Amino acid sequence: MTDQPNILLIQVDQLAASFLPAYGNAVAKTPHLDSLAEQSVVFESAYTNFALCAPSRFSMLSGRLASEIGAFDNGAEFASSTPTFAHYLRAAGYHTSLIGKMHFVGPDQLHGFDERLTTDIYPSSFGWTGDWTQVREEHSNDSRSFELAGPYLRTVQMDYDDEVAHRTRRKLFDVARREALDGDQPWLITASFTHPHDPYQCRPEHWDRYRSEDIDLPVVERIAAVDADPYSLRLRAQYGLSDFEPNEEQIRRARHGYYGSISYIDDLVGQLLATLSETGLVDNTVVVFTTDHGDMMGERGLWYKKSFFEGASRIPLLGSWPKRFRPKRVTDNVSLVDLLPTLCELAGKQALAESADRLDGRSLATLMDEGSDERLDDIVYGENLAEGATAPILMVKRGSLKLITSGCDPEQLFDLETDPHELHNLAADPGYLSVATELRTLTADRWDIEVLNSEVHASQRRRQFLRSVAAMSGAADWSHVPPDQASQHVLRDKDTYNDWAYGSSLQNGT
Repeated sequence: MTDQPNILLIQVDQLAASFLPAYGNAVAKTPHLDSLAEQSVVFESAYTNFALCAPSRFSMLSGRLASEIGAFDNGAEFASSTPTFAHYLRAAGYHTSLIGKMHFVGPDQLHGFDERLTTDIYPSSFGWTGDWTQVREEHSNDSRSFELAGPYLRTVQMDYDDEVAHRTRRKLFDVARREALDGDQPWLITASFTHPHDPYQCRPEHWDRYRSEDIDLPVVERIAAVDADPYSLRLRAQYGLSDFEPNEEQIRRARHGYYGSISYIDDLVGQLLATLSETGLVDNTVVVFTTDHGDMMGERGLWYKKSFFEGASRIPLLGSWPKRFRPKRVTDNVSLVDLLPTLCELAGKQALAESADRLDGRSLATLMDEGSDERLDDIVYGENLAEGATAPILMVKRGSLKLITSGCDPEQLFDLETDPHELHNLAADPGYLSVATELRTLTADRWDIEVLNSEVHASQRRRQFLRSVAAMSGAADWSHVPPDQASQHVLRDKDTYNDWAYGSSLQNGT
C-alpha cells in the first residue's frame, strides 16, 4: 500500500462554527461530527476568505485570494488556467473525484478532477454576476426565509444532498474494491453538500430532535439603523429586511430549521464515516470537514452571509488522520486558502515541489502533528467584492484583532478577546492606535483598493454585457452531465456471469 494517505474532504454550505458543539454550541445535536471532532485537530479560529459560495470555493481550491483570480462574485468565471489542489494531487499520483456542489462558473466543470459524479446545484453561467449599482438583486433572499421556515417532507436541496451522499458512499465502496483487488493508487474524494444553506427547512425527524423552547435566540439583537454600520444597512436592504423585521417566533422557527438541517448534515456525514470504517479505509484516510462560510442567523439583525462579522466569516475546520494526528485544538488564525498547501504536503512534498502558481495559503500539516510547537504568522485575510459591497471591503485578522477596511465605508476594528460580539468599534480608540496602524499596513501591502475597485467594475460590465447577449440568443449550456455510476455495475456481453457476480465483491472489513 502507498505511503500517501487517501483524502476525504467533506464540505458543507453556510455552516457557522458557533452552531456546532465542537465550538461550544449547547443546542445542536450532531453526534457524528462530535465524534469526528474528538478524533481531530480542531481549528478554533478558522475563517473563510470570502463569505460567499463561489468565491470562497474558488479561493479554497486554488490556494489564492479571490481578487487574485478574478472570483469577484457568484457569477464570476473560474478560469481553467488556475491550478487547483486537484491538479496538484493528480500530479502526485492521486485519483481525484468531485461529488456535489462547487459552484463552478464557466465551461470547465472539472478544474483538475479526474471525474465529477454529480451535476452542480447552481447555474454555471454569468447569470449571478454582481452589480454594485443595484440596491436589491433578482436572486436576493426575502421574507420567505422566515414565513416558510419549518419541517418539510421534501425539498430540492434534500434531493441533491441525498444523491451526493449516495454517490460518495458508492465511490468509497468502489475504491475499497480496487484496493482489495489490485490497486494502491491514493485517492482524493471531495464530497460537497448544500445544507444547512437556507431555506431554513428540514425533514420532520430532524425538526423533532429539538423542542421549540430549547432553540436559542440571537445573542445580539437587531441593531437600530442609526447605530448600524452602512454596509450592514445595505445588506438588510438587499435581503428585503429594511422594511421587514421577523418577529421572535419567526426567528426561532428559522433557527430551528437551521439546527434541523445541521442534524441532517450530521446524519449524512455519519453515513460517510461509517462507510470508511466498514471498508477498512479509515486508518489511512485523512478526513477534512469544513464549509465555505457561515450564516449570521439573526445576530445584529443580519442573516445569511457576505459579512466579516464572526457569524458569517468564522467556520469549522476539522482534520483527522489516525495514522499521524492526535486530537488537539489549535488557536492560530487559519483560513481556507491554507487547504491546498496542507493537502499537498500530506500527499507528499512532490505535490508542490514545483508549484505552478504563487500561493496565498500556507501548510497546516506541521501544526496538526502531535507535540508540534510550530506557530504560524497568525494572520488571515478576507475579501468582499460581491453585490452590496459597492466597493472593495477587506479584512485582516491578527491574533484577536480584526480590521475591516472599505473603499466606501468607515473603518472598523474589533478586539475579539475583550469584545467577542463585535459591539465596540476601536478604529478611533487611541489605545489601539499602534496595532491599528500595523493592520492598516498589512492591508495596504496586500491590496491596492483603487486598482481592485477598477478591476471589479470592469469585470461586472463585461459579464453583464455577455449575460444580456445570452438572454437574446441563448447561451451555451456549461452544466456538467454526470456519468451514470449504476452503469458501471451491470452485466454486459463482454463479461461472464460468474466473473461479474463474484469478481468485485467486497468482503466485510477489507
